[in-house]
Amino acid sequence: MLPKTPKPALWRFIKGSAKTLFVVEAVCFAASYGVYYRMNTNREFRQHIHENYPFVLDYYYKIGEIVGDNKARQSDASYWSTLKKSD
Repeated sequence: MLPKTPKPALWRFIKGSAKTLFVVEAVCFAASYGVYYRMNTNREFRQHIHENYPFVLDYYYKIGEIVGDNKARQSDASYWSTLKKSD
């Protein structure tokens, strides 16, 4: 006896859902890469993140320290302290 094939409506739903999920994942990946790139190249953006979302910046620093010998945390802290002293 042959197995029953899925109903066409159910199959279309599954295919449509998979396509939607793929697009959503691609958009989220692109957005997260954009934020990472901006954090990696823009110290003022990192300062904004530090002031408003410090846990995000902490994760950014931890990833940088795990992946490589990233000294961004110390560099940013010394730069921001000199800015506060000059104000």
